[in-house]
Amino acid sequence: MIMEKGFFQRVYDIVNRIPYGRVTSYGAIAQFLGSKGSARMVGWALNSTKNSTENIPAHRVVNRNGLLTGKRHFSGNDMMKELLKSEGLLIEGDQIINFKEKFWDPNIEIDQE
Repeated sequence: MIMEKGFFQRVYDIVNRIPYGRVTSYGAIAQFLGSKGSARMVGWALNSTKNSTENIPAHRVVNRNGLLTGKRHFSGNDMMKELLKSEGLLIEGDQIINFKEKFWDPNIEIDQE
């Protein structure tokens, strides 16, 4: 399981770099980490953050279509939505309306830093 912990920590490192008011996808993180087919594993890593003392902005990670698929893992059904709205994202139902505008792709953004 050492490999999993290493993967999870790498996910957290990327998520901590997502700027305020921006979002990325599970798949974009997996691709950046060289595990293109591991989007679900990224989700598992983020689900485990609810037991962490570190403040990891897991609410900034959504599915590839801008859907808040991880919302049930936050306390209260609307917590993820409210956190994103407070950062300026427009959400209707469980979908980010301005997703393309607010999308942060670690595969592009981190190379530019």
